Amino acid sequence: MNKEELFKNISDAIVDMEEDITRELCEKSLEVGIPAYETINNGLIKGMDRVGKLYEEEEYFLPEVLICSDAMNEGLGILKPHLDRGILDKPLKVVIGVIEGDTHDIGKNLVKVMMEAAGFTVYDLGRDVPVTRFVEEAEEKEADIICMSTLMTTTMPGMKTVIDNLKNRNIRERFKVMIGGGPVSQKFATEIGADFYTVDANEAVRKVKEVFVI
Repeated sequence: MNKEELFKNISDAIVDMEEDITRELCEKSLEVGIPAYETINNGLIKGMDRVGKLYEEEEYFLPEVLICSDAMNEGLGILKPHLDRGILDKPLKVVIGVIEGDTHDIGKNLVKVMMEAAGFTVYDLGRDVPVTRFVEEAEEKEADIICMSTLMTTTMPGMKTVIDNLKNRNIRERFKVMIGGGPVSQKFATEIGADFYTVDANEAVRKVKEVFVI
């Protein structure tokens, strides 16, 4: 089995909700010397991208998505300890969470893993996070970045509320604000005054490195 076939099989295992197979294939990828980062990007993330499309097309529903997410997490559990962490003199601090009203955290979890692999210090607030907590946590941890996500159009306004809270407390300039998620767009990011919008975990890390010149 070559590398591409292995990645495809991992992706298939996630779509097929096969936790044991996902775990075994990720272990195999390490045995044959494939970097963990590659397997996450080309196997696990590709699989969850396919799950997301199936959800959008209403072929999969929330129960299926959650089981697929469990399979992905099995793979992450195998691969994460083998990530080559970036080394920064002063690691960037990121506060990340899913905005209040939304419990979908697959994308947020992937961004967290990729940021940690890049050497950032990540404070994960979880999902359904009250808008006030983003600001409080960012201040307490002296964060550099506030990262928010959502998969629901109904909760998108909460992102603007967080930014407005920063402005009202005269601390907006202290933090960069990143947003992402299925219904989010660059247009929306511009409208609410976010610093940047990213479409996936890889771009999130890349944009942070560009902004902070790492």
